[in-house]
Amino acid sequence: MKAALVRYTLKHVPEHNHKEDAMKLQQLSLFLENKPGQIKVPCRVLAKAGINILTLSLADTQQFGILRLIVKDWSGAKKALEAAGCIVNLTEVLALDVTDKPGGLADLLDLLDHARLDIEYMYAFTSGTRGRKAALIFRFADPDAAIKVLSKHDITILGAETLFARLDEK
Repeated sequence: MKAALVRYTLKHVPEHNHKEDAMKLQQLSLFLENKPGQIKVPCRVLAKAGINILTLSLADTQQFGILRLIVKDWSGAKKALEAAGCIVNLTEVLALDVTDKPGGLADLLDLLDHARLDIEYMYAFTSGTRGRKAALIFRFADPDAAIKVLSKHDITILGAETLFARLDEK
């Protein structure tokens, strides 16, 4: 009896880049019915769980709204919100230091456009800025590609630890 030759194809698995992961923030996205009083539900749930909302964005259509939240304890927030019946999605976003002067954002957007990075949306981080910088939250179609381009051009990407430390300085 002849031994059968078994061939295994090894799939290349890219190395996990912990440095890039440390630059990403976890954003909670909730779908809310577009009717009065809906936004207070997740806010009350997080308040009862002792979780502070650091910044948020609300977008709406006629039928529903999307509430996007940044909190320190995103895992605890997700659990509390889901236990209360909310549908929660996690999304990786980047917090960028942007020069707080006329044209600061325009200069950054020129760089992103030149690099052909697709911005899905962005919003301001409402606190934690210091000096001549403003913190903005960006959702890129490809966060890893954005990190590479931004790092190459010395744009400061604020990881959770750095961003949240700024809040504690106040």
